[in-house]
Amino acid sequence: QIQLVESGGASVQSGGSLRLSCAASGFSDTKYSVAWFRQAPGKEREALAGVHQAGWKPIMPRVTGRFTISQGGDKNTFYLDMSGLEPGDTAMYYCAADRDVLLQYWHEPTKYYYWGQGTLVIVSS
Repeated sequence: QIQLVESGGASVQSGGSLRLSCAASGFSDTKYSVAWFRQAPGKEREALAGVHQAGWKPIMPRVTGRFTISQGGDKNTFYLDMSGLEPGDTAMYYCAADRDVLLQYWHEPTKYYYWGQGTLVIVSS
């Protein structure tokens, strides 16, 4: 049973930083990709960054230079480091995982079956 548990969400001031964590368990092999998404009220879920099974770490232009994704030494924890936070970053942040996700589709929410419960980030001006 694959489980994803996010943590680290908080309320911060504009310009602040946060580290989100995604603790993954139940992966049967190394062919799983993990990605971070966010969803603000009334908006669609959008991709931020991922760790592809082949080792690539794609990141969306919308957060390039402010957000970085990394993988813990245990290979089962995925971090999203966020800096220069803006009110527009306010959202629920989710990590997602699935097996054999094609790299060109890493940013598509529909390609992921497993999702965490989310962690809330609020950025105030």
